[in-house]
Amino acid sequence: MTEQANHIKQELEERILVIDGAMGTMIQRYKLKEEDYRGDFFRNWKGDLKGCHDLLSITQQKIIRDIHKAYLEAGADIIETNTFNATKIALADYGLQDFAYEINFNAAKVAKEAIEEFKNSWHAGSENKPGKNYFVAGAFGPTNRTLSLSPDVNDPGYRAVTFDEVVEAYAEQARGLIDGGADLLLVETVFDTLNAKAALFAIQSVMEEKGVNLPVMISGTITDASGRTLSGQTVEAFLNSVSHVNLLSIGLNCALGAKEMRPYLEELSEKSPFYVSCYPNAGLPNQFGEYDETPEHMSHDIHDFLESGFVNIVGGCCGTTPDHIRHIAEHARKTPPRKIPVIEPYLRLSGLEPVTLRPDSNFMNVGERTNVTGSKKFAKLIIENKFDEALAVAKDQVDGGAQAIDINMDEGMLDSEKAMVTYLNLISSEPDISRLPIMIDSSKWPVIEAGLKCTQGKSIVNSISLKEGEEKFREQAKLVKKYGAAVIVMAFDEQGQADSLPRRIEICKRAYRILVEDVKFPPQDIIFDPNIFPVATGMEEHRRNALDYFEATKWIKENLPLAKVSGGVSNVSFSFRGNDMVREAIHSAFLYHGIHSGMDMGIVNPGQLQVYDEIPNDLLELVEDVLLDRKEDATEKLVAYAETIKGKSKKQEKRSNRLY
Repeated sequence: MTEQANHIKQELEERILVIDGAMGTMIQRYKLKEEDYRGDFFRNWKGDLKGCHDLLSITQQKIIRDIHKAYLEAGADIIETNTFNATKIALADYGLQDFAYEINFNAAKVAKEAIEEFKNSWHAGSENKPGKNYFVAGAFGPTNRTLSLSPDVNDPGYRAVTFDEVVEAYAEQARGLIDGGADLLLVETVFDTLNAKAALFAIQSVMEEKGVNLPVMISGTITDASGRTLSGQTVEAFLNSVSHVNLLSIGLNCALGAKEMRPYLEELSEKSPFYVSCYPNAGLPNQFGEYDETPEHMSHDIHDFLESGFVNIVGGCCGTTPDHIRHIAEHARKTPPRKIPVIEPYLRLSGLEPVTLRPDSNFMNVGERTNVTGSKKFAKLIIENKFDEALAVAKDQVDGGAQAIDINMDEGMLDSEKAMVTYLNLISSEPDISRLPIMIDSSKWPVIEAGLKCTQGKSIVNSISLKEGEEKFREQAKLVKKYGAAVIVMAFDEQGQADSLPRRIEICKRAYRILVEDVKFPPQDIIFDPNIFPVATGMEEHRRNALDYFEATKWIKENLPLAKVSGGVSNVSFSFRGNDMVREAIHSAFLYHGIHSGMDMGIVNPGQLQVYDEIPNDLLELVEDVLLDRKEDATEKLVAYAETIKGKSKKQEKRSNRLY
């Protein structure tokens, strides 16, 4: 951590910091012409450059420096670089994509120079105080592409850009800003959280590459009164999606005026484990797209935030000027900063909406039917490229009560990576489905990684294991963390699957130590699958399959703090495939005992679970004799009973219409 990083944390504990106002608003006051944008270097450029404000960090450095100094004079502690559209993706509109690094480097350099000039020009009455700290925030805008939304209404699965391309663009921007001297990195105006996750991925990669650790800020944009981003996330879902990075701050900016932003800022303040920032527009735009809210009126609304203890960093966005910042700074000086609340270390997931697993939460059902290895119907639809119909399978799981959706495309006749990407992109266009977190399920790491690049929420990876050794396990765990997902760890190591209680304990204990101590993986985001194997197989070594799972679950919950336990429930009844009544009874009884042992979640078909108390007593006793290994002849008796009820569950079969 740099000296400046330590300074800003100390400052934030003591007072509210002020971030500057709009760069574009101030540039417009200069009424620059085409030749002004070109300068000497781009005098003979082949296309028009007017409107490319980011280029002015090269061609009109004095203007940009003077704007920075005007905000410093007004009381800003943090000034943003003039780089909102300075990725090569956005600069391509002007043919300037090859100058992205230079623009970002110069923008950071100009901002640092502005601070030095300002500090050296102290005069009586200035807001500048000798020895005061000022900070340059390298600004990352959202780009002019979206990763979660299709630009073609007739093709919802289409994307104009890939996650890797966005990461590459942001990485180049990060290198320029860091090399130019930025003290902080600010990912702002986030309207698509997947773009923001790509920016965070790039920033983490570049900081690893350079061996530096700069504070990272992020600021989302609530686009209207729905309280959601453009890509559909609520405030809490957005928070859950980006909290895998140890952020300096999270906040809201743009789109709304201060008054309209209040309820969302209040929620963020209550739930964020980071400092909170807020820099709204100067009200809502008028019919000409201009902003009319006066500095006095805007600062009055912001004073309410300050008095309520909502913020640690405050400033202005579109339409704001040094006058707005001066009024805001006056209010900020009189108010103590927000104190970061104690946030419990729960498993916090998200799709478009948040899902939090608390100690008092009900069991989490993960829908299992969007799995080509477990559902013949779903596999047929995917193989035949009937993705629209396959979406209905996911919708059925949601309607049946699933709180997350497991998606698996591991089928020999499929291009699994392509199928995973196609399906997830289509799900993004279905808010009834995408409101839930996604469990990305594959035995192939490239398929998992392809899925992680398509989900804006906080997903669950299913799964990684020690099968290929500790080095590969660490590598994959680090990437899961970097993408911002929780992880399921299978009880599987170099010797094979754990098929006894001692082996389950040994593997889970070892994996937990590596994840928590070496990878620094949040323990609340670790989910163990201690292996659910079929019961009543007739083999002596399988008699304790269910009981060992229950006891392993108890051990994990008692000995591995905050870790969760999951499993694929339908595996347990595999010996009775074709006999739905017995399978339902086994599933329900297994879940009853699993939950009592500490099982947190399971991959199930939620709409086809029998109520435990409604299982016929004679069947329940036979099932539990098998699950709990209570009698020597338990398997024989259950198999015999199952034969007597074959074909007698027509009503249930008609209702469930399932294909195991």
